[in-house]
Amino acid sequence: MPEKKSPYATYGEKLIKLFAKLLFSGRSYSLTELSRMLVCSKQTVLRLMDDIRRSYGVEIEEIIEDRNKFYRVKKAGKITPALALTHHEMGVLLMCQAFARHLLGDALFEEASTALDKNRALAGTPLGSSPQHFTSYRPGTIDYTPHEENIRALLKAMEQRLVCRVSYRSIAADRAKTFFIMPLKIFSHNDTIYVSARYAGKPGEPRKKKVFDPLLAVHRIRRADLTGTAFEFPGDYDFEQIYNRNFGIIKNDAFEVEVEFTGYASRYVSERIWSPDQRLCTGKDGKVRLFFNASSQQELRSWLLSFGDEARLIRPEWMAENMRLTLERMQSLYPGAGS
Repeated sequence: MPEKKSPYATYGEKLIKLFAKLLFSGRSYSLTELSRMLVCSKQTVLRLMDDIRRSYGVEIEEIIEDRNKFYRVKKAGKITPALALTHHEMGVLLMCQAFARHLLGDALFEEASTALDKNRALAGTPLGSSPQHFTSYRPGTIDYTPHEENIRALLKAMEQRLVCRVSYRSIAADRAKTFFIMPLKIFSHNDTIYVSARYAGKPGEPRKKKVFDPLLAVHRIRRADLTGTAFEFPGDYDFEQIYNRNFGIIKNDAFEVEVEFTGYASRYVSERIWSPDQRLCTGKDGKVRLFFNASSQQELRSWLLSFGDEARLIRPEWMAENMRLTLERMQSLYPGAGS
């Protein structure tokens, strides 16, 4: 007997999910869309709709658009709240939702979708922009679906101000380490979710002052558990001052940087903000010089190499020498190339 496409969702769960999607979204869906959404066959979707019609007395109508068949719930009227979202506001929310999809994971994304569908149905908001208008390009991103339980634990810890016990394996470590943190803020950077925290120390023991506050990549957290120990939000914590003051998410001692860009890179760099303190100078030859402060040599090196021969590091000189040695090592990886 072939395995079900989604062994983790019962028939009843699929029925409720389909009912909520059709009832709250205010839009029509093709059989293919519903099959993909519920992770089941088209025959199962049709059987679910028949059960909804028969058991709940809800009329699901079939409509033809561009020779394709779509399904939607036929509504008798609308509920008009005191304050309704405009179609433009709903469009902006749909766009934000789509852009963040790969950071949310499947379950959290579905919760966001249901919330938007409910609000649109209750507000009687015109469809305006459709979810099909927006998406995100995801190659190289992280699938956060397996990490949703840890994300929920961190969110709850922040809401209730509870110390969290985490098992964490850094990218350079052979195995995970366990320690206690006060999670303060979750943020994204380069399509990666991080939690900014402070060390809490073991419950019942005085907290030791650490040189650096922990910055944890959420996908490297093996387990996050709430403790019964409460904490006060640090009055001296300022996310903007910690992270958004210079180039690099890793915060070592800052140093001044000067880079010369040519060709495509000069135009690309000029369109973006790389550091709050940056300064751009464009020469008559089209070359662009970018001045800013950085706090991470590793991140700066990777960024410079991404531009190939269209980026030349001028300052600091010690790092320019490191770049030269890096390029020599890279060249040794391709013996005989170009000969």
